Amino acid sequence: MDEIEKNGGNILAWNPDRLARNSVDGGRIIYLLDTGRLASLKFPTFWCDNTSQGKFMLNMAFGQSKYYVDSLSENTKRGLRQKVRMGIFPSQAPVGYLNDVRTKTIIVDKKRSKIVRLAFERYVKGNQRLEDIAEFLAKSGVTTRTGKRISKTKASFILSNPFYIGLFKYGGEIHEGKHEPIISKKLFDEAQEMLKFRGQPERKPQNEPQPFCGLISCASCGMMITAENKTKRQKNGNVHHYVYYRCTKKSKVVKCPEMSLRSEKLDEQLSSLIKKVSLPKDWAEELNRLALQDYKNSTPSLTACVKEKETKLSVILQKLERLLNGYLDQVVDEQDYRNQKAKLLSEKKSLEEEMTSLSHK
Repeated sequence: MDEIEKNGGNILAWNPDRLARNSVDGGRIIYLLDTGRLASLKFPTFWCDNTSQGKFMLNMAFGQSKYYVDSLSENTKRGLRQKVRMGIFPSQAPVGYLNDVRTKTIIVDKKRSKIVRLAFERYVKGNQRLEDIAEFLAKSGVTTRTGKRISKTKASFILSNPFYIGLFKYGGEIHEGKHEPIISKKLFDEAQEMLKFRGQPERKPQNEPQPFCGLISCASCGMMITAENKTKRQKNGNVHHYVYYRCTKKSKVVKCPEMSLRSEKLDEQLSSLIKKVSLPKDWAEELNRLALQDYKNSTPSLTACVKEKETKLSVILQKLERLLNGYLDQVVDEQDYRNQKAKLLSEKKSLEEEMTSLSHK
């Protein structure tokens, strides 16, 4: 087209819809006919002369072509929306799943789903970084769709994808899917907390955290205690490390008289206090009997717990319905609708998982 605009010329095509399927291209061709840059336009299946009647018919053909493209696009989008309403993700399945060509559904990839589950567990329970997860996926033979190595960013995307718990995001909105989850909602939530926590700037503590900090307050002033590491170097070259606990002395009312205390001394004091409230050994048999009896009586309470979960689930379903009605009535804006829907679907997944766990007890 650019060549004809510069030097002029002729066009031979099978049909007008081969030349233009949008208003811009169609307008350019008619403009070239008007200016004489396009000398002739011939089609085996369509008559067209550079006359007012010929250009009118050509414009009609371009309009039909545009209508066909728009209708095809709308029908495609309608089909995708229908799949979403049915709970089917209308796109390429993520790592750990396969697109079943025969049933037009998404099924679990038995081999890779185990690798993805292990990746979540390693990240949450193995204290591994995103770089470690990417390395693990690469060594396990997991690649991108184009066969490239899994990057740190891609590993983060996998760990934050709700698809693995039975939900999916499409069109900026969370939907409930019919595909089988491959990890628990609890594990997914833990991974999100880890991603959020590890994404924060790392703060290097001045001292190693000690077990009693934040748990014990000073008896004299009521302020919390803290711990400090002390190092003693002897003349013979020996080095000794000690932990001292002391009051933070932050009270503006009481001037705390307490001195610092070695961790070994604090351990002794706590042990003596715990012994005072420890249960006698001869109580063990009776306590075991009571525990067994309590377990036998837990069945009715388990049933009540299941009913409670069912009630909560029913409330969430009602909220989802009211939320949709509010959105359709334009009472709730689109962004609030999407946020609240995602939150309610997440709660629904957690409840369903808890109910499944209770039913297996």
